[in-house]
Amino acid sequence: MLVLMSAEFDVDRESTVPASQEELLGRVAQGDEAAFGELYDRMAPRVLGLVRRLLVDPAQSEEVAQEIFLEIWQTATRYEAQRGGASTWILTMAHRRAVDRIRSSQASRDRDVKIGIRDLAVAYDEVSETVAVRIEHERVEKAMSRLTELQRQAISLAYYGGLSQSEVAERLQIPLGTVKTRLRDGLIRLRDEMGVAS
Repeated sequence: MLVLMSAEFDVDRESTVPASQEELLGRVAQGDEAAFGELYDRMAPRVLGLVRRLLVDPAQSEEVAQEIFLEIWQTATRYEAQRGGASTWILTMAHRRAVDRIRSSQASRDRDVKIGIRDLAVAYDEVSETVAVRIEHERVEKAMSRLTELQRQAISLAYYGGLSQSEVAERLQIPLGTVKTRLRDGLIRLRDEMGVAS
C-alpha cells in the first residue's frame, strides 16, 4: 500500500540533513554552541589524529587539540569559504599549532641545556687550588722582600691598596714622576725575581 506524505514531512526531512562543515562554522561564528558541538564531534578525531601524529605525546596532543578548538570558537569569524573548505581551514590551524608546540618544546629543551651547562659546577681539587694559591702568595712575598722599602711601599699602595699613581704621590707626599719611577723599577725587579718573561 502506497502512502502519500505531506509537504511538512519533506520540510522536516530536509532539516534532518546534516549541515556542512562550512555551514556549521558559519553558525559557530555567530556564537551557536550547538553548531560548535556538532563541528567538534565531526572534526575532533581528525584534529587529534593529525596533532598526535606530529607530537606523539598523547597528553600534549590532547592539550593542543583543546587549544585548537578554543581558537576555532574564538576566530570562526575569520573563516572565508571562498579560500577553502572548513575542514582544510581547521586542519591547517591544527598543523600550525602542533608545529608551534614542537618548536616551543625544542626551544625550551635548548634553554634548559644551556642553563644546565652554565650552572654545572666544574669539579676541581680545592686542596691543590689552595696549595697553589699559597705557593704563589709566598713567591710574591719573597720577591717583594727583595725590593727597596720605597719600591715596596709604592707597589703595596698601588696594587694592594688600589690607589692610583696620583693618589700614591699624594699619600707619600712625593712628586708623581717619582712614584711612576718607583713603580716601574719595582715591577721590573719583581718580574725578574719571579722569573716572569716579558
